[in-house]
Amino acid sequence: MGRLESRPYIDNLMDHLAKWNEPAIRVLMMPRDTNAHGTIFGGVILSYIDQAGAIEARRQGLQFMVTVSMDKVVFHEPVFVGDLVSFWTETLRIGTTSITTKVIVEAIRGGHPEKKVVVTEAHVVYVNIGEDRKPRPIERHANAYT
Repeated sequence: MGRLESRPYIDNLMDHLAKWNEPAIRVLMMPRDTNAHGTIFGGVILSYIDQAGAIEARRQGLQFMVTVSMDKVVFHEPVFVGDLVSFWTETLRIGTTSITTKVIVEAIRGGHPEKKVVVTEAHVVYVNIGEDRKPRPIERHANAYT
């Protein structure tokens, strides 16, 4: 896995983060979320990724949605208690009934703003559903964030 600084896509991280001037979610990691190794349990991060991606889908006009897949989930670095973790999002694709989002997870280590590390990234697909809980075409609203 190694350090992210050597990965070519990290050089353009701010291009990915520039879509929104704030993350979808920001969380201070607490001891209750640790695993047997003393780091934050990956399932906790996955749960926040799902929520952050859903916030991005909501920004695009979806009201009711279900998660259908998480793809390309890569845990690059561990997350520690005390890390301030930001979940940055962008829309990759809007289909007829589905939307694909990308979530980049960045940690600020131990209260040192200069120590930002990309720890995880994932693609998440959501399907828009109607009251009958069946797929429904996405209606882009004029007030959807773009």
